[in-house]
Parts: sequence; C-alpha cells; structure tokens
Amino acid sequence: MRVLFLHVDYLEYEVTGKALKSIGEIPQERKHGRVEEALVCFLSAEKRDEKDPKAAALAAAKNIEDVAGQLHTKRIALYPYAHLSSDLAAPEPAQAVLAALEAELGKRGYEVHASPFGYYKSFRVSVKGHPLSELSREIVAEATPAVAEEPKEMVNEALKAEQRLVSHWHVLDTQGGFHPLSIEAGRVAGFDFAAHDRLRRFAQYEMAKSREVKEEPPHVRLMQELELVDYEPGSDPGNLRYYPKGRLIKGLLEEFVSQRVREYGAMEVECPVMYDFEHPALKSYLNRFPARQYVVQTPNKRAFLRFSACFGQFLIMKDMVLSYKQLPLSLYELTRYSFRAEQRGELAGLRRLRAFTMPDCHALVTDVAQAKEHMMVRMEVAWKLLQDCGFSLPDDFEVGMRVTEPFWKEHGDFVKAYARRWGKPILIEMWSEQFFYFVLKYEWNFVDANDKAAALTTDQIDTENAKRFGITYADEKGEKQFPYILHLSPSGAVERVLYALLEKAAADIKAGKPPMFPLWLSPTQVRIIPVSGDQLEHARKLLAAFDGVRADLDDTNDTLGKKIRRAEKEWVPYIVVVGKKEIESGKLNVRVRSTKAQEEMTPDRLRKLVMDATAGRPFRPLAENVLISARPIFRG
Repeated sequence: MRVLFLHVDYLEYEVTGKALKSIGEIPQERKHGRVEEALVCFLSAEKRDEKDPKAAALAAAKNIEDVAGQLHTKRIALYPYAHLSSDLAAPEPAQAVLAALEAELGKRGYEVHASPFGYYKSFRVSVKGHPLSELSREIVAEATPAVAEEPKEMVNEALKAEQRLVSHWHVLDTQGGFHPLSIEAGRVAGFDFAAHDRLRRFAQYEMAKSREVKEEPPHVRLMQELELVDYEPGSDPGNLRYYPKGRLIKGLLEEFVSQRVREYGAMEVECPVMYDFEHPALKSYLNRFPARQYVVQTPNKRAFLRFSACFGQFLIMKDMVLSYKQLPLSLYELTRYSFRAEQRGELAGLRRLRAFTMPDCHALVTDVAQAKEHMMVRMEVAWKLLQDCGFSLPDDFEVGMRVTEPFWKEHGDFVKAYARRWGKPILIEMWSEQFFYFVLKYEWNFVDANDKAAALTTDQIDTENAKRFGITYADEKGEKQFPYILHLSPSGAVERVLYALLEKAAADIKAGKPPMFPLWLSPTQVRIIPVSGDQLEHARKLLAAFDGVRADLDDTNDTLGKKIRRAEKEWVPYIVVVGKKEIESGKLNVRVRSTKAQEEMTPDRLRKLVMDATAGRPFRPLAENVLISARPIFRG
C-alpha cells in the first residue's frame, strides 16, 4: 500500500461519476463531503495487499496512528487515490483493505471520514505549511506479519513521570524576587516582561511543553545554502550529513570544547556507544532519565545505544579508588555520537536530533556544599567558552532552572546567587518532590525565530547515581562515602552550537546586518580575487603569504562582480581584490565583511589581523580545494 499524508485545514470533495462500472450506487449524502483540521490519507491498495487484506490494514493503521500522534489529531480522512501506484490491487480486495482499515482506526478511537471507493471525485484541499504537513510512505504488510505483536517504543518511567508530574513556574529576578507564573488567555502572566521579551517567549515555550515543529527554522535554509549540513534521506530522521565546510566547522568546535574542558582539569576518557539493558545499575538509571532509547538486538543480548556519556563514565568511576583529597575530580568525553529516539514531529534541522555530538563532563564532589561551589567554577568555564564561540552572554541565552522544593527551601540563597551572577531574571520550574536523579539542573537556552528553545550549556547536582553505581570515596576517617555527581555539558550538543550561530546569523539578516561566522570558524577566512586573467598568476603567488590562514583563490572566468557576490554569499570575512594597481603598489584592496569597509593593507598586515583574532583557537586548513574552479557543487 502507498499512502500520501496531508495535514489539512480542510478537504472538500464532490463525486462526479463512476470510475468502476461494477461499483454499487451510494446514497446522495455520501456524494459530497468536507472534513476540517484532519490528517488526510490518500491511499492506493496494491497487488501485494491482496494476499492478506487484514494484515495490510493493520500495517496501514499502525503507520497512520504514528503520523496522527505526531500531529496530535484524532480526525482521519481516508481518500482512495489510484494515482499513487502502477500496481493496483483488484477492486474487491482493495475495498476489503480500506473497509478493514476504517474499522481498525475506529477501534483505536479515531474519528474516521471515508470518501467513496470507485468513483471519480473533484476535490479542494488546504494543506498546512509545517514540515510534517506532507509525508508519504510505502507500507508493506509482508514486512509486518504480526503487527499487533511488534515491540512498542520503550517509554521509561522517567518519561511517564515527566508527563504526570505537577510543577510550578516562577521568574527569579536578580534581586531575589520570586514571581509565580500562570498562563492567562494563552499568554504567560505574573511578571513584567516589558524589558525581557525573549524570557517571556522562553517561558511560554517551556510552560506549554510543546516541542512539535510547526514551521521550518531559518537556520535550515542557511545550513543548506552554505553547503554545510543537510538531511540524509538514506538514514533515520534526525541523522544528518555534513559537507566538507560543515564538517570543518563542527570539527573546530569539537576541538575547542575539548581543549577548554581539558584546561579546566578534566581527564578525557572514551566509553562504548552500546550498553546492556539488563545491567542492574543501567536498568535502574534508564527509569530515572527522561530520554527515549534506540534499542539494538545483538547476537546474545538486548542493548541500547547511549543517550549520554553518563553511565560509561559512572562505570569507570565505580572501579576507581578515591580519597576526599582528590575531589572534586572530573572525567570528560566528547561523545560521537549520543542517540535519542526523539519523536519525529520534534525534529528540525540542527535544533533537535536523534544522533548528536555531546561533550559530557562529570565531576565527583564530596557533598552539597562542594557541589554548589564547584558548579559555579564550571559555570565560568562554560561562560567563557560560549563567548569565545561567538555568543554574547548573558544576552543570547535564557536560563531555565529545575529545582525540587526541598532543595529550594534549604539552598534558595545559592539559587539567588546564581541569578545575580547570571545578570538577568531566570525561569524556575519547581517540583514538589524529587523523581529524577538530580535536585537542581540549569540550562542555557537559545530562543529562535520560531519561539522554540534549545538548551546548550547544562549542569546538574545528582544525588542518586553514586549509590546506584556503587561509586565511593574514602573520607577523613577512611570510611566509604557516596559522592554527589555534577553533570556538565559546557556547550551542549555541538550541533546545537552551530544551530544557534546560524539562527543568530538569520536574525542579523533580518536586521540588515551582514551574517557571518566568528573568524576562527569561517570555512574561508581570506578570498583572493584577481580582477582579470592577467592578475591570476600574481594572485596564485599571494596565497603563500597567508600561511596558517584559510585563504583560497577565485580562479574562475566569471566577472569581478560575480566573484565578489559569490564570496559574499559564502560569508567570507576578508575579500582581497587584486588588479594592476595592487600589483604595482604591493598593497591589497580588502573588503572587510564585519564593517562593510574597504581598506588598503599589505599581505603581512592582513595575515597578522587574522592570526591575532584567532589566537588560542584551533586551526584546520581549507576543507575544499584552494581553487574555486576545482570545487564540486554539493547541493545543486
């Protein structure tokens, strides 16, 4: 069976005549139909469905239920549509499949509208514009002979708890004022957001707890146009492909984050990506961490792909012999990759993925006092890291903090001190009880143009997992104690750093500013453009003056204007135009993207500008050929 899914404002149809002579008459009232706010399924039953119409219907129902669940609709319209396949089932078994499907969806609690089979119909449809409004699937019943017995998605106890836990929302200002929030007439109320509109939008997003993507974020178009990252149709959704320039930026970010964490004092380790479901500590931990797992059946056990570096590092810590004198002590891994089976409707470009690169740094501390003190040390590490990645702090982020009521009552002064250090009001979600393994967790969230938030930096005070995994240290008396564990991701997923940089660039475009990456992340830092072919040889020789700089040469036969426009479209920070005048003077005509100015300078001075601005950052050479004419187009 083949199905085309449309999420519609409405579908309206009118029967115009019989398509099959043998088809029976239908009542007058069935010759016209209209359904609003529905998932419309255009269906073609195929020859292979004739073998077992019931199995085909069950397989189709499962797929329709999956899509309807992502769209949060219980209204389904079934529309027989022969044009989806060239291998159609005969009319009688096709009708049997559709009738069984209608009955099965009804049993599952859906409001089903079925248009007549075997008739010509005219129709009008208004399709919604979000990324999930148009999908197609090929459904093979043979591949799911026992659909009802298929293993269901594993939803752990933490995810179930997240659904039922009642939390209360507040804004904590820098003076310690605590402002309870509520939703009134669809808007968040309880705090004067006049000077904090991004915080208002963040609070609205968090309190609604809706992660579904309604429209494509601006960064998706930019990541594709710049040939950085793209969707991979040959993989599971949420797994992306990186073109050379995108891989260069991602690799530089990975190196920089790891460099900073090592400088902070963490010891780098490497752990497996796959773990045993039946390991007692892991099994317990899974039900305290709100993430959906990828399940893998190995030759001898049921396993899951890691969704963080937590348990790999915990299993190492369990075997370590530690003294209180060695704490705080940190382990670090840059996971490539971590996996979370996020719901399909939540996936959007680089913002939310199923496979992602997560820097995870866990610190063992003796008690809550040391946890609070060391959390602030790690906050400074993350603050400087994100600044050096190109963000303005705290302006570009909003803090969301989750805290249990008992922790707040005992350590509220720490939370207030955190808000003062942050420098602007923060959003607090308070739980009356502890269900997850942490008593406090903060996240630095980037709020994008679509009012969706994505957490980058995060840290947590974990009071449970040392006991769960058997991690101990010897105190002053030589007695074994269970430490607390801090969970820091100093940047959040590396993909989200790139997402936030591109969203910032999209905002700059909207504001009339030239979009650009930080100089150390720019795939090309200097572009040399000869005015004509007469200057090409001199331009080639100029490349040698830019050792340690990502400099390339536009050697194409295009006009000067077209070459400059190409460099501008690629966000090149420094565009060097070389003509007869520049050859004679020994000075370069340099277009500076950040200021839109044109300056004269020597090659040595330009190289020094770049080297000084990128000092202390990782460097990689060009990801593509130095000559523009030799480069392929990755996305035509």
